[in-house]
Amino acid sequence: MEFRHLTTARLRLDAVVPDDLDAHFALMSDPAVWEHLPSGRHTSPERTAEGIEHSVGHWERDGLGYWTARLLVHLGGTPLRAGDVVGTGGCAVRVGTSWWNLYYRLTPPAWGHGLARELVEAALDTARAVDPDRPVVAYLLEHNVQSRIRAEHAGLTLVWRGPDAGNPDPDAVRLVYADRPLDADLITRIAEHP
Repeated sequence: MEFRHLTTARLRLDAVVPDDLDAHFALMSDPAVWEHLPSGRHTSPERTAEGIEHSVGHWERDGLGYWTARLLVHLGGTPLRAGDVVGTGGCAVRVGTSWWNLYYRLTPPAWGHGLARELVEAALDTARAVDPDRPVVAYLLEHNVQSRIRAEHAGLTLVWRGPDAGNPDPDAVRLVYADRPLDADLITRIAEHP
């Protein structure tokens, strides 16, 4: 089955492609999007292009990757209109890993409207359809309360808490959530992967 193009109640999800560069750079360079991890903010289109290249590779290699999320409808109370890019996300097997990485980022005007829920539910359903034996993992920073709530509402369970590998903030704490119990070896590999 092909999952490059899906719709939810209010989103059109399309596999990330190089033509999405401008919209993705606008999203990924927004300081508000990176409130919980300022060092992650993209400062050049080249960095965003590298991320897009990785996502294209996910789709080619695993049949699933990250989507560009566009609104299907006007989002009342915001400047967002049908067709606007409101974020990116999905599930992908990142290079050097063996699990589905659940990921999403939305533009601030889209926050608080349930769009993350729609995107996460589509990502989980699709990952389970593509390879149900591969666990879905979300890792996030402990102080990012909204992401924690989203992971828990999606049915993921906290399986690990500890230092955030690769984070320039030595006090940062990473939480690892998963859709099933994980063995100790896999948890160690996840915890050590930046």
